[in-house]
Amino acid sequence: MKRYDAVVIGSGSGMFVVYEAVFRGLSTALIDKGPLGGTCPNLGCIPSKMLMFPADRVVEIAEASRLGIAARVTRIDFQAIMERMRRSVEDAQRNLRQSLSALSGLDFYEGTGHFAGEYELEVAGTRITSDKVFIAAGSRPSLPSVPGLDAVDFLTTDTLLDLTKQPRSMVILGGGYVGVEYAHFFAAMGTSVTLMEAADRLLPGEEPEVAALLKHALRKRMQVLTGTEIERIARVGDGLHLHVRERESGARFSVTADALVVAAGRRSNADLLKIAQTGVQSDSDGFVSVNEYMETNVPGIYAVGDVNGRYMFRHIANIEATVAARNAFGTQRVAMDYSAAPHAVYSYPQIAAVGLTSEEARKRHDVLIGRARYMDTATGEAMMETEGFAKAVVEKHSRRILGFHIIGPHAPTIIQEVVNAMTSGGNVAEIEQALHIHPALPELVQATFRNLSPE
Repeated sequence: MKRYDAVVIGSGSGMFVVYEAVFRGLSTALIDKGPLGGTCPNLGCIPSKMLMFPADRVVEIAEASRLGIAARVTRIDFQAIMERMRRSVEDAQRNLRQSLSALSGLDFYEGTGHFAGEYELEVAGTRITSDKVFIAAGSRPSLPSVPGLDAVDFLTTDTLLDLTKQPRSMVILGGGYVGVEYAHFFAAMGTSVTLMEAADRLLPGEEPEVAALLKHALRKRMQVLTGTEIERIARVGDGLHLHVRERESGARFSVTADALVVAAGRRSNADLLKIAQTGVQSDSDGFVSVNEYMETNVPGIYAVGDVNGRYMFRHIANIEATVAARNAFGTQRVAMDYSAAPHAVYSYPQIAAVGLTSEEARKRHDVLIGRARYMDTATGEAMMETEGFAKAVVEKHSRRILGFHIIGPHAPTIIQEVVNAMTSGGNVAEIEQALHIHPALPELVQATFRNLSPE
């Protein structure tokens, strides 16, 4: 059995630990079952955004008439768009593999590993051990318990990127951020899309008025069904037949499509590692339990990224991995701070948020709420953006920013100013007193804070 100073499971956010360990001169082992680089560059954020970008252009052209521009899309090369995305994925994998081979002091074990003891792992018949183990094993699609699902062909967010032929019609099960992004993409490509969500609204974790506007916007281009459940799925000829029930009314109807995408959330890969062999605890959903230092209940074993289920976004996983590495190898412990952790949804319209929702904030604080429309800014008016808006949540007495939410063009870019302000203390004055370029879209942020009032 070979002993290492550090063992890392997973080459996504786990690479932040690998680089830190190697640069410190520590003997390091990396275990990865593939695809190399983890979910983000292979199956998630990067390839999906390469699809969302052309989809955005298609919808912008369709909406250009409101600006007095007569334009139309004459042809969409679905295969070319998909191939461009896949080439990018292949390039990223190749570059990472070259990077790994150049790291002195790193042994790379390519294969499915699992725990064989408290600090022992087995991969491809080889056993290794370390008193510092970092679990960054990611997640996989969660499949709902729907009668008939196991008897039909379906796509998941891990397999739809392999499509070479565009489906004529598609049902997407799941109105979370992944579901609404792919609904936007396929609808823009010309596929007839039905988006189905069991909850009463899309994106249940977002502000209700944000979710409502998104549903309104998507319904212009596709069928959106919320508060529905699938009672049975069957194959009929070359297509699929979904028997659906509306929860509130009890009404039953059916939906047919050529393709089915299951985007009903993700589950931790911790179970594949046989973590019970280590005594590491997990919650009822299988996610590894960690404290604010990214430590599990077993000393020296850390868990970061999707595997712990806290915030399943790559940019947050990278920071978790950095915190874990500092706590394992450094002399001063660092706690993970999620208070200014942002996220974005690349639907059309785009969505971005940071911090608490108004409902969450009211449970612990006296709050002020601010709202502003894109049309309240000169650039928003020039864009004729009549529906997009921003919402601020502020602690009443300290005027500390608790949360900020945007739906509209460039939302993920605009919100960065608020993220920076929250990171440096979060007082509203930092944004109110800062000079903003006029006319430019960041004036939306300033206008939102100027409209604070109790509700």
